[in-house]
Amino acid sequence: MLNKLIVAATGAIALLTAAVAPARTEQVKNVVIVHGAFADGSGWHDVASILGKDGYTVTVVQEPLTSLAEDVAATKRVLYLQQGPTILVGHSYGGVVITEAGDASNVAGLVYIAAFIPDKGESAISMLSQAAPANNDLRATKDDFLYLDPAAFPADFAADVPAAQAKFMANSQPMLAKAAAGAPVTAAAWHQKKSWALVASKDHNINPDLERSMAKRAGSETIEVPGSHAVYLSKPEDVARLIERAAKASAQ
Repeated sequence: MLNKLIVAATGAIALLTAAVAPARTEQVKNVVIVHGAFADGSGWHDVASILGKDGYTVTVVQEPLTSLAEDVAATKRVLYLQQGPTILVGHSYGGVVITEAGDASNVAGLVYIAAFIPDKGESAISMLSQAAPANNDLRATKDDFLYLDPAAFPADFAADVPAAQAKFMANSQPMLAKAAAGAPVTAAAWHQKKSWALVASKDHNINPDLERSMAKRAGSETIEVPGSHAVYLSKPEDVARLIERAAKASAQ
């Protein structure tokens, strides 16, 4: 009888311990970055190097910029290759892409870097009308692809990047289909998933006030950095640290 009581008591203690023990968390060690318009993913090298040294696996999506649907598909294609939970990062127009692609089940959190943060039914173009324009240098080709006037590009996009590098970027910018810029998102993942935002306070491509208002509406944990639209190039440490903060806070 005594043995039965001891066994029963031991079992009860085990159940109680299981009930009160904290759940095991899975660390987020994957980062997927989605670049914006007018600059490709190669500019994220320094951010990726910092994250890599800190133990993160970083993948940069080279989306085609031909339509929002194709850019989302390109992003999800990369997300499906990740082993475990992932932080999804978007810059500029890339913020539109991650807002829709962020519904993927392995996305643990969203990070917006000088980016658009649209709600359902909004597009990059429609959001630009919500604040004074940061510049008047957007141009379109005859077949409706958007680009920044190369002469104005350094000041508008990369004012704190070395002049020679900014000039090269101006002359190698990937153009964005106007249809992609005007495509509304069908869902906004930030309603269900925690988000972080970096406002580039010296941005001359997206009005910093617009960046602030979008981040506030989304409830994003926000920092401000005195950088240009290419803040990921000029302030890679600040960008990487915000991504790492998001990863640590998103452990599952």
